[in-house]
Amino acid sequence: MSDPDLINVQEIAPSEVAELDLYQKREKIYTRKIEGFYQRLRMFTGWPMLLGYYCIPWISINGRQAVWFDLPEREFHIFGLTFWPQDFSLLAFLLIISAFSLFAITVSAGRVWCGYSCPQTVWTSMFMWVEQKVEGTRNQRIKLDKQPWSLKKTLKKVTKHGGWLFIAFLTGMTFVGYFHPVRELTYELATFSTGSWQLLWTVFFTLATYINAGWMREQVCKYMCPYARFQSVMFDADTLIVSYDAKRGDPRGSRKKSLDHHEAGLGDCIDCDLCVQVCPTGIDIRDGLQYECIGCALCIDACDSVMRKMGYEPGLVRYTSERELEGGKTHWLRPRIIGYTVMLTLMVGVFSYNIASRIPLELTVIRDRNNLYVETANGGVENIYRLHIVNMDGSPHEYLLSLDGLEGATIKGSTRYSLDASEDREVTLRVAAKSADLSAPSTSFTFEVVAEDMPSLRASTESRFMKPL
Repeated sequence: MSDPDLINVQEIAPSEVAELDLYQKREKIYTRKIEGFYQRLRMFTGWPMLLGYYCIPWISINGRQAVWFDLPEREFHIFGLTFWPQDFSLLAFLLIISAFSLFAITVSAGRVWCGYSCPQTVWTSMFMWVEQKVEGTRNQRIKLDKQPWSLKKTLKKVTKHGGWLFIAFLTGMTFVGYFHPVRELTYELATFSTGSWQLLWTVFFTLATYINAGWMREQVCKYMCPYARFQSVMFDADTLIVSYDAKRGDPRGSRKKSLDHHEAGLGDCIDCDLCVQVCPTGIDIRDGLQYECIGCALCIDACDSVMRKMGYEPGLVRYTSERELEGGKTHWLRPRIIGYTVMLTLMVGVFSYNIASRIPLELTVIRDRNNLYVETANGGVENIYRLHIVNMDGSPHEYLLSLDGLEGATIKGSTRYSLDASEDREVTLRVAAKSADLSAPSTSFTFEVVAEDMPSLRASTESRFMKPL
């Protein structure tokens, strides 16, 4: 007997078969400009980042670019401190702290990083500002795109894309300026005398900025950013998210301002779709929590403006939690937040201690293994060593070399070395001792270098002295 709930595919008429396109064509999003509290707040997060990004390479400290990653010399200068490849453990630790901070913020406040400080969001907002200034409001831009090509439309499009390319070029040039002195790079680009790799990377990052912020926009946040995909596993019922209060807003419907909508059986939402029109990712926040939402609060400012005009209480769309929407109270102090806070405090403390106690001097010693020792005519023994001294400080120093733990031994060679800022030097020298003064065939001792003008700047390393059996 056939199951009545089963449908025979062959019995379906061709007109009843729907076609599903798995690769849906992108629909261009025309965002509407909106003002409000959260958009003013975003100014205090986005603009400082932009100014810092563009201005920091032009700041000099002790005659050197404030932030400069000198890859050929393997030196990384950051606000007066010089780091070397052997300091990469500190960089790895800093990246771990940054990732942990992002996770902690996500657990407590959702995707506020995406909405307020993410470079993709900040640069996209700047490109949108140019677009609005050149092509006009949302309706004007829609109308312009539907119009046939004309001189006026061409001029507007050329002006817009010219502004985008100018911002993108400044962005690309500045990024390369963190790896190549920005003043030299600017002069070389202006005189068409720049090197091939500087030009290549400037063009690459110019095009990357132009495409990401000008053309792809929300596609980066929705499909390319991994953070959008795994953020949901960090959310809980108390995480702060942008949400629509359906209990208060539904049922939706348009109405006159003078209408008592509660008596008419309507909610506070007037179904104006303004929250959709301002959304940079094109979603409807009234459909519930969606991974495309970047927490930028544009829909909150838009909805609040409508609520005020209608004489309703703002907050129909607001920052809240799922627990609060269900009638409960958000728990701010919960185990996950406490755990993240404690761990971040410990990690920042350890990192700060390592930076503060870091000695910008390195000494490595390699004993000549081809000749374990050299016997001299007067009954003495000599060992040959190759020393590598690295002055990682931003100032020149005079260093004095000494021995410790090898009684009666002397250094045959220079014991005083002048090193410029960020200079490293290799020297070869001999250590001589009398065989009678050595009690064992192998004796452990220490090389030590100390800056004469800064006794706290010292480094030491252990080596061994060999003599005949």
